[in-house]
Amino acid sequence: MRFHALSLGAQTAYAELADQVQTLEVHHSLAGLSGAFHKRCLKGREYWYFGYRDIDGTGRMVYIGPNTDRVQSLVARFAAQPGTLIPQANAAMALGCAATLPKHFKLIKRLADYGLFRAGGILIGTHAFLAYGNMLGVRWSDGGRTLDVDFAHAGKNISLALPTDVHMDVHSALESLEMGLLPITQLGGKKGAQYRNPQDPELRVDFVTSTHRDDTPVRVANLNIALEPLKFMEFSLEGTLQGCVLSRDGACTVNLPAPERFAVHKLIVYGERPVALRTKATKDLLQAAALISYFMETGREAELMTAWTDANSRGPGWRKRLKEGRAALLRLAPDLNGLPDIDQ
Repeated sequence: MRFHALSLGAQTAYAELADQVQTLEVHHSLAGLSGAFHKRCLKGREYWYFGYRDIDGTGRMVYIGPNTDRVQSLVARFAAQPGTLIPQANAAMALGCAATLPKHFKLIKRLADYGLFRAGGILIGTHAFLAYGNMLGVRWSDGGRTLDVDFAHAGKNISLALPTDVHMDVHSALESLEMGLLPITQLGGKKGAQYRNPQDPELRVDFVTSTHRDDTPVRVANLNIALEPLKFMEFSLEGTLQGCVLSRDGACTVNLPAPERFAVHKLIVYGERPVALRTKATKDLLQAAALISYFMETGREAELMTAWTDANSRGPGWRKRLKEGRAALLRLAPDLNGLPDIDQ
């Protein structure tokens, strides 16, 4: 088995925690502001914002979330003051929900507090995979170990961007952690898209985006960060959703790729990993296998097939890589042969 269902108690604890942490974060981000909630429709999807006027009279909009029942409920009960959520997070973990390593959670939470996710940042990689397990009500059997914390942002790709006009300083947020994280400097002296701690090889942070014409790092002024362009990254940045990561130190709300797109994307990029990173490529397959198994075994194949068909329709380069990823997946997990073959 690639996953095991969490108990009803664990699923309920996670759902309640996700609601409570988002309410708490909205209270903190809007504290002292006088304004109102607004619903806007962009590219056929509805989103909630909080509109207010800054001290200089400039109109600002804080992104709250997509127009889901959970976000509507949050807006409706905004007046209620929540308390600390550390006990609720620990209770959810005690019931079986997966936890994030404390030092990784500290980093994700600090960037969340500074506004990275309100500014369109997206948590990707293994931490997103772990968050899916809690969100889908399962615990993964493999593929959940990582040394990296990975984030993505649409950068200059307006067609993918989450709706927001928030400004924040990623570099200052990372410096404030005092965790020894240093930016890898680009030619020309500019701070790069990767942060490392020379004394702690188990801690590295990457910021990525979709490719553009010259494949050089993309500077994003309103984040004070560079983003490393990756092939096919745009596939995971379409149709994002909100989830929750938790640790013994609490919980925080994050933006995540849609899980079905995450799974298909792992197959597409499998062959892009260099030989030196073959271990990561195997982890990509394990995570894809776990998510694909979940969709197939829980009657949600339609969502997976929608993402699969989308990738297959994007041209010969996409089809070639999807075919290679499918073949590698079936070598690892032959029971997943229900995935359609790819015609070149």
